[in-house]
Amino acid sequence: MATMEDLKTALKETLFKRGVLGDIKAKIRAEIFAALDDQDVNRPRLNDENLLINELIREYLQYNNYHHALSVFLAESGQPAQPVMERVHMARELRVSEDAKSRSVPLMYGLVRGIRPTLAEPLKPDPQPIPKRGDLFSQEPEPFEFTKF
Repeated sequence: MATMEDLKTALKETLFKRGVLGDIKAKIRAEIFAALDDQDVNRPRLNDENLLINELIREYLQYNNYHHALSVFLAESGQPAQPVMERVHMARELRVSEDAKSRSVPLMYGLVRGIRPTLAEPLKPDPQPIPKRGDLFSQEPEPFEFTKF
């Protein structure tokens, strides 16, 4: 006869194999974030720019099957559960021209591909010299000592 511990282990393994365990954990995390959400924290207002950026992140997370991260992201960001922009609208806003191949991946991939030639250029030396420690602080920082409790 199986012990209670054997049943727990079998249930946990079954839920893991079916992909349900991760979903449950993500939902619990999202609910914990919502419950602990500090209303005094000033989050960026969900203006058009933030909505667009959040939709790019949502599309990326969904494409890569990061469903757990997505559920926490939506809860923490305040982004509506349902997408607020269609991909065509996002591409138009970002001035990204698409073809059949580019439509098969998230827009964020197209944006990264678009800036890659710029990233591949050699870095030019910064005309500003690196400041010395004394230039960064108006006065020397106070010494810090660890104390035991």
